[in-house]
Amino acid sequence: MPELYLCTPVKVNYTKNYYIVGFEPKASMDTAHHILLYGCKVPGSSEPVWDCGEMSYDNSDDSRVAASPCEQGSQVIYAWARDAPMLKLPTDVGFEVGGQSPIQYLVLQVHYAHINKFKASLKLYGSTDDSGIFLHYTEEPMKRLAGVILLGTSGMIPPMSTEHMEAKCQINENKTIHPFAFRTHTHSLGKVVSGYRVRSDENGLDEWTLLGKHDPLKPQMFYPVENDVTVKPNDILAARCTMESHRQRITYIGATNKDEMCNFYVMYWVEGATPLDQKYCFSRGPPFYYWNRDAELNHIPNRGASSLI
Repeated sequence: MPELYLCTPVKVNYTKNYYIVGFEPKASMDTAHHILLYGCKVPGSSEPVWDCGEMSYDNSDDSRVAASPCEQGSQVIYAWARDAPMLKLPTDVGFEVGGQSPIQYLVLQVHYAHINKFKASLKLYGSTDDSGIFLHYTEEPMKRLAGVILLGTSGMIPPMSTEHMEAKCQINENKTIHPFAFRTHTHSLGKVVSGYRVRSDENGLDEWTLLGKHDPLKPQMFYPVENDVTVKPNDILAARCTMESHRQRITYIGATNKDEMCNFYVMYWVEGATPLDQKYCFSRGPPFYYWNRDAELNHIPNRGASSLI
């Protein structure tokens, strides 16, 4: 059915440590809306395939049933959409999985927004799909361990309006991270998604350094960061999605194509340490949360954050 999220797990060998160094998507936007690869301590189900949308429907009584890719230790390690190409990590950088790492399962989540292709081929081929990701990995220990932190929002977009959906994430762990790639994700209303490192000087003035910005309606791949900077304890990661609605109704953040999403992914590496314990950073979004009013940020680059120039 339309707007279906399906998950399938792979248990990683717990007797060895593996290091994922590349992601090669095997999918088409004609079939799959987007794909997420989760690292889990425990998967969200013991079934070989399960419905894992944020909110899915039980057709037997039309009630909502909560579902999840992970039961414990959820983290996104890769995301694909809009025919994005292969991602190869920098030299000596890898995602540690298996062994004694927190990632004991890899869970593939595929979102099928539309099913026209399946209806057309059902009589000839059956309703099947082989969308997925080839993982390039090694058993050779990596000097630098990779991680991903996801910034996003809840909230709503009023009808016939331009809205800023904003998130802020302060780094409170005693670790230095090195961002090397970023990815943006919205549905159809997104115009620009931008992300920054924010660092305050001795006078409390915020200095904004661009990590990346992109048109989210173009291939949603991981792109190299715009500036090679480090993010240290007490620094802030900040993200904005500029949304433009010509709809006559309110659009809410949600899982279906009729809803919206505002996501900014930061892929990074750490040296001599494990990745951040914090994997997600979400705000309440508009009309409840804005950078200038609720996040107490200053010197905000309003024009640059909402423009591709």
